[in-house]
Amino acid sequence: MTGGERLSKLLAAAGIGSRRAVDALIAAGRVSVDGRPAVLGERVDPARVQISVDGRPVELVPAAPVYLALHKPPGVTATVRDRFAARTVLDLVPPALAAGRRLFPVGRLDRDSEGLLLLTNDGAWAERVLHPRFGVEREYAVAVERRLGPAELERLRVGVPLAEGLARAVRIRPATPAETRRLLRLVGPGPGATEGGTWYRVVLGSGWKRQLRRMFAAVGVPVRRLVRVRMGPLELGNLPPGAVRALRAAEVAALATGSATTAGRTGRPQPTGSAAATDRARRAPSGGVPSPAWTPPRRVPPRRAGRSSSPKG
Repeated sequence: MTGGERLSKLLAAAGIGSRRAVDALIAAGRVSVDGRPAVLGERVDPARVQISVDGRPVELVPAAPVYLALHKPPGVTATVRDRFAARTVLDLVPPALAAGRRLFPVGRLDRDSEGLLLLTNDGAWAERVLHPRFGVEREYAVAVERRLGPAELERLRVGVPLAEGLARAVRIRPATPAETRRLLRLVGPGPGATEGGTWYRVVLGSGWKRQLRRMFAAVGVPVRRLVRVRMGPLELGNLPPGAVRALRAAEVAALATGSATTAGRTGRPQPTGSAAATDRARRAPSGGVPSPAWTPPRRVPPRRAGRSSSPKG
């Protein structure tokens, strides 16, 4: 039908998943409209049709939004359902925080990886966090068995061809000793903490399946341990493994608008969190609200007396 609303938008608003995740469900034949398989791009009138996912009717009334940050431990599957998984991330969410809503992970974090993972029932918000055009970076602490050489670092920066396209590190640098100490105090010892291992901080602008592990494998340096420490402006901080907390309204808004990066083009660490806010305020125009787009006005030299500004003729 030409009228109505896009089916994927309705399902995302109902908390089934992000728009891209819903499109994948439709393409897999798991969504039906009045008993027939739905098609990509279909528009429906929600008042006139019955929509089902995996044979179960969907209530299209938008649920109250829930936004959570979780520290995923290794060995836990970041998925809504997996009959082969001993535990999924949803098993870690206390019922009081889930509030009876249908939650799903925002993006990927493979079973062996750990760190910051977002959960929500707001498909539109999840789409803004995930889509590369909104510029929400992902930062990881990556442990490898040895220090990378200049050629290997350059290859990761320039890009490694994967099935999805060219995968490149937006920034990559050795982790500082202080960063590594803080991280290991939080996540505990593991295979990445053995003697001779080296930790790097890597920033990505996309989140393909096992992307970093595949990138490092392509340059001949397998990943020992991988911890996501940041998504956009939101950092893992001191959230213990397995713990969950609700996001504050300011954090939800900051993630939805796309984040400014927290490191400069040189890869040197820059202020984050409250320190970043202080730094932005210091650099903003006096008496005004800090603006990420603000730049100092161009200095115009004073006009010398007796010199005409008209063109020579």
